[in-house]
Amino acid sequence: MCYSAQVHAEFKQFQREFGAVMDLNEYVRVFWWREGKDPRRIKAPRQMIRELLEIGPPDLQARLRAADAEDTDALTREIFDQRRRVADAERALQVKETKKALNDVRVGTNKVEAAQRKLDTLKGKVSPGDSRIFPGVYGPVMVSEGGKRVVKPMRYQCRPAGKPSFYDVKYPGTYNARRDNLEGFWKGQFGYTHGIMVADRFYENMEGPDGKNHVLEFVPRTQEPMLIACLWSHWVDPTGAEPDLLSFAAITDDPEPEVAAAGHDRTIINIKPKHIDAWLNPDPRNLQALYDIFDDKRHPFYEHRKAA
Repeated sequence: MCYSAQVHAEFKQFQREFGAVMDLNEYVRVFWWREGKDPRRIKAPRQMIRELLEIGPPDLQARLRAADAEDTDALTREIFDQRRRVADAERALQVKETKKALNDVRVGTNKVEAAQRKLDTLKGKVSPGDSRIFPGVYGPVMVSEGGKRVVKPMRYQCRPAGKPSFYDVKYPGTYNARRDNLEGFWKGQFGYTHGIMVADRFYENMEGPDGKNHVLEFVPRTQEPMLIACLWSHWVDPTGAEPDLLSFAAITDDPEPEVAAAGHDRTIINIKPKHIDAWLNPDPRNLQALYDIFDDKRHPFYEHRKAA
């Protein structure tokens, strides 16, 4: 289902590789959250934030730096509080071993490590996870507007236009658009609003022989970026109470043999570069042409390993 992917998070990559332009107004709208009682801080890969801190409008850069400073303060306090929690528990354990003290050491230590990783990222430490998205997280999606390839920030979990906002909870799997349901649930998007997510690898949840959940990482053996076929929607709240939402879903097909052998039943549709413009400019009267693009997709052989 492609529950997670390591994407090309920077606009500069789309500009260099595909000649795309940036919908700067949409980036500003998405990343300019509301202050006060109703803050709207969206989730996005750190690499997207870093780029906006370099090329975004000055006012937006200032807002993002203020957010970083706020997060840095909160994480610093979290680390201090959890270290004190661990120290208190360790002192208690010297007197008597209790479940509470043992739990405080374990939980506190884990929270310190998690907060420190986030703090290191804010301070500039770079890691592959800085470009990874999950459902509910924003990522760059390439679409076509007026004959131009345009990059817009969209949430990875599609809320189709006209549907109520509670669809996000009622249908949490709408980051996955199954090929066999494109003319059903996705009929309002298929043949109309198409996009491409560019990714280097994708991740899937699997149940291992031990009955526990494991995450597998799939990478094309060719090392070529994947051009993942997507559907997207522009959702508007009829009451005006909620902001507009651009969101998308990755289309999945029956699994490639090596993915099926690894234990998963879906694979993203990795289209060929020659089909980019045909996919981004669909004709709703000729859906067969779109299925033909799927049937002519790339088969790079997806090597897998257990994700770190």
